[in-house]
Amino acid sequence: MARRFINYNGEILEDTTSVLSIANRGFKYGDGLFESMRMGNNKLYFADLHAERLQTGMRTLKLEGYSQIDAYFLKDKAEELCKRNKIGQNARLRLTVFRDAGGLYTPDKHQHAYALEVQALDSPLYKINGKGLIMDIYDEIPKAVNKLSNLKTCNALPYVMAGIYKQQMQLDEAFILNQNGFLCEAISANVFLVYNGQIFTPALSEGCIGGVMRNVVMQLAKENNIQIVEAEINPEILNQAEEVFLTNTSRGIQWAMGFNKKRYFNEIARFFVDKLNEKLK
Repeated sequence: MARRFINYNGEILEDTTSVLSIANRGFKYGDGLFESMRMGNNKLYFADLHAERLQTGMRTLKLEGYSQIDAYFLKDKAEELCKRNKIGQNARLRLTVFRDAGGLYTPDKHQHAYALEVQALDSPLYKINGKGLIMDIYDEIPKAVNKLSNLKTCNALPYVMAGIYKQQMQLDEAFILNQNGFLCEAISANVFLVYNGQIFTPALSEGCIGGVMRNVVMQLAKENNIQIVEAEINPEILNQAEEVFLTNTSRGIQWAMGFNKKRYFNEIARFFVDKLNEKLK
């Protein structure tokens, strides 16, 4: 079995190396952020958007040195790690940034550290799922709406619990509601829906993650003179929508086939997948 490597705070190490102490704040308090990224044809997709989101999150968490995590840094470290792992031109990466400090709830300093890991992918292109997703609403633990809601933090318990529900109910994905009972997002993606020919997505003020692919899809819509309305969305509309699709950087755009007895189409989802791949060529 080929050895695999990670980048831990600038040092390339085997992925079996013990690097975290019991005092690590990411482990003890979820005191950090992470970014899922994708590389195709040896190019890190949307590096500027990932860097902007990371820097915004680091500023929000009062982490020092956020300006170091720029697009050049992300591209350089991604290429370096792919090369060390003898991965071809296509890969999925996760960068975790955490507060490198002691203390209990109150940290004694605010410098950051990071860990980067990588997995090989077969293709540089995004592919729409052949079989549509079967989904339902997870409403046991609504997502809070606050200053942290739009960030991809290391505190992921609501998503973990929704994932357990998905598993128990034999679903492909699950919708998550916010504290006010409105549609927020899915377990690992942002949500878009088509209703009466109009595309809607939960506004950032509804507490959803400020997804990079969400941003990209909205830009693609603008470039093609398609309006997307960011709104407060009653989940009841899922029973009437013509189409529902999910977005994240790792998988691109996935269409949902069913919710309750409702069945959806995938015309708009396919359109955006085509436009996305055209943009990346």
